[in-house]
Parts: sequence; C-alpha cells; structure tokens
Amino acid sequence: MSKTTRATQALQKAGVSFTTVTYDYDPDADRIGLAAAEAIGESPSRVLKTLMAEVDGKPVCVVVPSDREVSMKKLAAGFGGKSAHMMKPADAERATGYHVGGISPFGQKKTVPTAIEITALEEAYVYINGGQRGLQIRVDPRKAQEALRAVAAALVT
Repeated sequence: MSKTTRATQALQKAGVSFTTVTYDYDPDADRIGLAAAEAIGESPSRVLKTLMAEVDGKPVCVVVPSDREVSMKKLAAGFGGKSAHMMKPADAERATGYHVGGISPFGQKKTVPTAIEITALEEAYVYINGGQRGLQIRVDPRKAQEALRAVAAALVT
C-alpha cells in the first residue's frame, strides 16, 4: 500500500506534521470508522470519519468521531443553511476523487466548505482517513482544522 496520496501530499504542502498508520480494511464492516478504530487499537472518539453531504444543495465535507452520528439540523446550522442531507456514495466519490471507505477531507478533487466536530478539537491527536482504504493519518486536530480551513461546530446528535 502506498502511503503517499493526494491527502498526504496536501498536508505536506500545508506544512502539517503527521504520521500514517495502515490497517487491514474490512469492506464488509457495517461501520467503517468503528472498524478502523478497532483495527488500529484507538478510541472511536479519536478516529474521525469523513462524510460528504449537501447543505441547501451545495456540497460540504463533515469530519466527526466515528462513534457518533451527524445531526442534519446541526450540520445545516453549522454552515448557516436551512437543510442538509448526506450525499449518495457515487456522488461523494465523484466529488472527492476518493472511494467510499477511503474519503479524506484533505486533497479532494474540488475544495468544499468543511466542518469538524468541535469536541474532536479537545483530543491531543486524531486519526483521519489518508485517502485510501486502510490508511489513517495521525494528526493534531487543530492543525487539521487549520489546513482544511474548517469551521468547528457541534455537529453530532
């Protein structure tokens, strides 16, 4: 597995320090983020999942702990919108250039507004998908937020 992806290149370009961790990706896992947390031996609150959604019809990226669910109402509010819904997997892949299970908020084909769950910023470090299935990036969540120019908001139920 290559540890160089568009995601890792974007972080290097932004001058963000990170390390990578690989694991055996389970394509049959019910909840990919939870499976990743278990595989790397980390708390699900530290392993963040990257989701693609639409707020008022415009694409957005959402980064939240893998053991939590996004509140569509809070997501819309976080971007100053009225309504939100999750993107269909094929649309998310087309928008990001990544495959589901390997979507990273870093190095997407097109930059979209991004939000990170505010509680994730309390962690000393977090893991975020590295742009391919089975690759996680260990990074300071505040540095990730800066690199993404992400808004921090309460996004989960």
